[in-house]
Amino acid sequence: MIIANLNFFMHRNTIKPYSDSTRPMPGKPCCSQTWSNLRPFLGLLVWLLLAIPSFAQQDWIRTGTGLAVEKIRLAVPDFKASTNNAKNPDLLKAFNDTLSNDLDNAGIFELVSKSFYPLEQPGQPADVKFDTWSAPPPNASMLAFGNLGASGDNVTVQGWLYDVKNISSPQVLGKQYQDTATADVVRVMAHKFADEIIFRLGGGIQGIAETRIYYVSTRSGQKEIWSMDYDGANQHQITHLGSDALSPRISPDNSRIAFSALTKNGWDIMMYSLDLNRMVSFPHFGGTNLSPAWTPDGLHLAFSSSRTGDPEIYVVDASGGDLKRLTTSHGPDVSPVWNQKTGAQIAWVSGRTGLPQIYTMEADGTNVQRMTDQGYAVSPSWSPNGQFLALAWIRKYGPGEPGASDIYLMDIASRQWAQLTHDGGRNDFPSWSPDGRHVIFQSNRSGSLQIWTMLADGTKQTQLTFTGTNSQPNWSWK
Repeated sequence: MIIANLNFFMHRNTIKPYSDSTRPMPGKPCCSQTWSNLRPFLGLLVWLLLAIPSFAQQDWIRTGTGLAVEKIRLAVPDFKASTNNAKNPDLLKAFNDTLSNDLDNAGIFELVSKSFYPLEQPGQPADVKFDTWSAPPPNASMLAFGNLGASGDNVTVQGWLYDVKNISSPQVLGKQYQDTATADVVRVMAHKFADEIIFRLGGGIQGIAETRIYYVSTRSGQKEIWSMDYDGANQHQITHLGSDALSPRISPDNSRIAFSALTKNGWDIMMYSLDLNRMVSFPHFGGTNLSPAWTPDGLHLAFSSSRTGDPEIYVVDASGGDLKRLTTSHGPDVSPVWNQKTGAQIAWVSGRTGLPQIYTMEADGTNVQRMTDQGYAVSPSWSPNGQFLALAWIRKYGPGEPGASDIYLMDIASRQWAQLTHDGGRNDFPSWSPDGRHVIFQSNRSGSLQIWTMLADGTKQTQLTFTGTNSQPNWSWK
């Protein structure tokens, strides 16, 4: 079933990408130099001049997302076994792989290559030889190490973070975790330890290793709501409606998922309680109701509804009461998102001028501002610090126009923008991590629609899902 009001969400034209070619401009020989001698140097100069805007874009993105600080050189040797138990090898592999991956994904560390590690690696503080870690070739500033041991049905993990440049007072962190001896449990322990390290070395910003992603998957035959760890592990189905569901949005306290689903009445806003593991009641508003979005305090929801004929933006309280209409212009208004920092502004998509564009307004519907100036712009997502909008944008849209649906970042105040993906298929539905250093999105670059993640400056783009069709990801608030 195709619904016209869903076009901004579900329909994208496939447009062939293109690339510019740059030719050095000819000039006159200087003194005894010939043009052939100058060509390599002038070509390099042209390349540098063309690259300056790209570097400048990355500078303001990295500054605004906290990725601009100098990366800390961190060594993370594998944790050692502290007991003689047959479970240890599997548990150690799960823990070590998870910890290393979490710290690598953080975007604030330069992990020392394990080929540079000394032969003797520590499992406890007495084993640390500072000079072998702080001097070349490791040349580490920080060292994360520890041990793991299973005993009966339980496992104990001890972990330390040392400043190996500070011999007199090296310990930055010391933690111990104890729980059931399973691979899933030690993965959680690794996430917790990684987040502790990231918090202490990353400017007091909480890590994201324990956060989750909610998304739409077709693996069960219908478009149902699924969930996974931030790194793609533990993928599992949440809803079992036997009908299509779209646009899952997790509440700020991680207790409920609001989404839109096709019911006997049409497209309705639905609510799933993660505390109760079941659907809970939510009002039916009439018309087509799509794309719910939570306020940062979790007390209200914005959504799009065609209850009066034209899709408009409405706001209700968390139980669905006190309905208020915010937009009144002709043309579809969809995909509202709140300013995560203030809760006082909403960004959304409107077709009031023709092709969809991104707009912002105050929470009461006043002070409407158009943010994008051309093309086909959809799927806004507001950064946790309130400074940026991530969006999907085809800047040159129309028959015969070159371009693609790519993820962009826009600075709210200056409306300066930067492109994060580059003609790698159709990229859409960006969603921010709670630390503001990562963006998750959907892309068909691998041949089918899947969930991808990247740092907020566009680097480290990594595929997370591989089975079925997976789309419309939403990152938990914490």
